[in-house]
Amino acid sequence: MVERHTAATRERTAARLRHLMETEGTAVHAQASADNDHRYQAYAGTTDLEDLRTEARVIKETAIDRLPGLIETVREAVEENGGSVYVATDAADANAYVADVVAEAGSADAASDASGDPSPSVVKSKSMTTEEIDLNDALAREGIDVYETDLGEWVLQVADDTPSHIVGPAMHLSREEIANLVTERFDPEEELETATDLTRFARDYLGERIREADVGVTGANFVVAETGTIALVTNEGNARKCAVTPDTHVAVAGIEKLIPSVADLEPFVELIAKSATGQPISQYVTMLTPPTDSPTIDFDTPDEPIAERGTDAKPTGSDSGEPDEPADSSVASDDGSSDREFHLVLLDNGRTAMREDDQLRETLYCIRCGACSNSCVNFHSVGGHGFGGETYSGGIATGWEAGVHGRDSAAGFNDLCTGCTRCVDACPVEIDVPWINTVVRDRINRGADPEAYDFLVDGLAPDAEEGGFDLGKRAFGNVATLAKLGSATAPVSNWLADASPVRALLERALGIDRRRDLPTFRRETLVDWFETRGGADASRRRSERTAGSGGDVDREAVLYPDVYTNYVDTARGKAAVRTLEALGVPVVVPSLPESGRAPLSQGMIATADRQASRVYAGVAEHLDAGRDLVVVEPSDLAAFRREYERFLPERSYRRLRENSYEISEYVYGLLENGADHAALSTGAGEEPIAYHSHCQQRTLDLEAPTVAVLERCGYAPRTTNAECCGMAGSFGYKREYYELSMDVGGRLAAEFDEDEFVVASGTSCGDQLEALLERPVPHPIEVLAPDP
Repeated sequence: MVERHTAATRERTAARLRHLMETEGTAVHAQASADNDHRYQAYAGTTDLEDLRTEARVIKETAIDRLPGLIETVREAVEENGGSVYVATDAADANAYVADVVAEAGSADAASDASGDPSPSVVKSKSMTTEEIDLNDALAREGIDVYETDLGEWVLQVADDTPSHIVGPAMHLSREEIANLVTERFDPEEELETATDLTRFARDYLGERIREADVGVTGANFVVAETGTIALVTNEGNARKCAVTPDTHVAVAGIEKLIPSVADLEPFVELIAKSATGQPISQYVTMLTPPTDSPTIDFDTPDEPIAERGTDAKPTGSDSGEPDEPADSSVASDDGSSDREFHLVLLDNGRTAMREDDQLRETLYCIRCGACSNSCVNFHSVGGHGFGGETYSGGIATGWEAGVHGRDSAAGFNDLCTGCTRCVDACPVEIDVPWINTVVRDRINRGADPEAYDFLVDGLAPDAEEGGFDLGKRAFGNVATLAKLGSATAPVSNWLADASPVRALLERALGIDRRRDLPTFRRETLVDWFETRGGADASRRRSERTAGSGGDVDREAVLYPDVYTNYVDTARGKAAVRTLEALGVPVVVPSLPESGRAPLSQGMIATADRQASRVYAGVAEHLDAGRDLVVVEPSDLAAFRREYERFLPERSYRRLRENSYEISEYVYGLLENGADHAALSTGAGEEPIAYHSHCQQRTLDLEAPTVAVLERCGYAPRTTNAECCGMAGSFGYKREYYELSMDVGGRLAAEFDEDEFVVASGTSCGDQLEALLERPVPHPIEVLAPDP
């Protein structure tokens, strides 16, 4: 059973994350954010990016659909080439097979070795799949020496550490820390002061291990089923050396790495380096169809050229002339390639079950680029040792860990995904990573050990969940009910919420950190205010009086009263109403259900599903009347345009998606269609203003309309670079994540000058920035709205 959140477990989690922020966060942030910036540049320079992403996704979808057949196809191809294929059911099965291959290869080499050394050795290139099965430890238990040859993996092996990133495994270590590790372990003759010194030392040391090895083990970025071709995409020359230098090559790959044909490699080669590190293409893209035709290297006869040894074999790999090849690597063995062995180990280890799971299946499309980690602000602060499980890290890790190691492995870090959706645009195969995290969160919640009082909570909570849910998550998932109660009893509710004993109780029972300011509920809701000023009829009269400023605009709008706008920050809702009326648009502000965004963030999918149906039922009559649904809070719009696809019938979803708008987007459309911006509150022309766009707003490509409206109205907006503010709805309230939230928010706050006027589109963004900057941070619509 999954451990329940208690005051003690929350404090342990907070302490662990705090330690990682202090010890690893600086290094991780520097590298991951740099890679993310480079990805933006590489993506921007790729004119057919979206076509490539769509093509890559279709190829992966097709491959996973055809997976059983592709396994048989690659078996036939590899065996025809002279190699062997083994499909391993789990980690133990895979490790046993590789150990047997190494033992046999080692015995053969020992028999021909004058020294008679019986201890076999293995050199490995970087492979997350072998990390998944703990291959190194399994081989070591069999008396086999294993040497990692990827620079980062070798550093971790020296440090007895684990990877913190799928692509940059030693990202969490500084150059000084690495130099100290190597110096302490190897006591080199010369001091290792620079990265070049470290790399040269590692290359020389590992070059000897590669030359002496009995077996080379690699992973595979892709495996081409029709030809048995292994594609290795790296920035170091070690992978190809491990593949072609020893007499025996073992490639270990998950079954999801199979793609149908060589032609299918093209979009992935285009995308993988751009997504991972922002490079146009990786340093080395090696394609091997083993057993290779290249003769193995005979280091005992370094002066005899291959051409004089009676072989016409050609160097293997598409980039086999890399400058860091050993000088004596061009010499062949006497018997050419006749003794080369190749073993392809295809690992299942839960993947077949993932393929049959409609919700986790998409995880198998992953090409292990790490872009989801690089785009994630929480990952920047704590790295993969915080935002990761037994093997995998970052956003996609939840799906992998739940699939190959079990749900409990994902439970320890799953809540670090805030659903900000920035990884959605980053992923080269368009995986909906936040949805996978939500699904696993829902399953973890349902797997929690129920407590005796759950029946009481079940009876009182107006959600659709069963017993076993963490009380804090349940409270946040039912925030609409709490807000309605707080508003109805304000100002008493606000006074009570600020009382120290109440804050202590909330922290202990629900995990709400007492350092975080709570929302101040308004006794008069936005819906009440709208009705008090005359409702829809009065709004129509006001809009008619200003119709001259509306140009040819002939629209009506229903403003969605999200929980925060209706019960807390009513000022932004009022500003939205006044803005639309000033532009000649009549407005209706009905009482509508909460969107389901709150329960969705807690993994309460059944409740979110129910709320989606209720919202659609509530707005259908307005859509029938030809009104546009205008939304102030971007996360609610994201629910309507993204998540509702999973909850509503297709026709209903499309209708809602096509008729819903974010408020600034809607105003931009009105201005583009003839409305007069002079009806709004305008700046003096080029008046500076700093604008932070909500993360989900940017995923929906809606930052630009807000910027355009501000510019049209006489402002000079400067946008922020941070992916997310770190507040992320309920996340920043939780005791275990408060300090992480503030760490992330601090990086955003550092982008602003002390006296700069700042606006933000999202509820969470505004709250976080107001706490950090200690000054008001209004919604852009409050700046644009005409005076009351």
